[in-house]
Amino acid sequence: MLPLSLLKAAQDQEILVELKNGETYNGHLANCDTWMNLNLRQVICTSRDGDRFWRIPTCYIRGNTIKYLCIPHEVIDMVPEENVSTRGTGAVSYTHPDAADE
Repeated sequence: MLPLSLLKAAQDQEILVELKNGETYNGHLANCDTWMNLNLRQVICTSRDGDRFWRIPTCYIRGNTIKYLCIPHEVIDMVPEENVSTRGTGAVSYTHPDAADE
């Protein structure tokens, strides 16, 4: 199971996001992209020391600021099986022009 597949399956589910600066965001995952940037809705933000709370209708969280995510266990069963061998490796094939004559 790949992390991005897990996030895609968690759309419309309530998740908890802790940032590297200690703030936490608890809300429904509206969308995510390939860089783990998240759009949350119906969010409750908690300060790093835990003494202040904010209710935010929507928020955007940049993926490289995320420390960890808490996702409901039920989401794991919703993730479609992936055959890793069928995924692209990103390798590029290159044939030198002189090799075509051989």
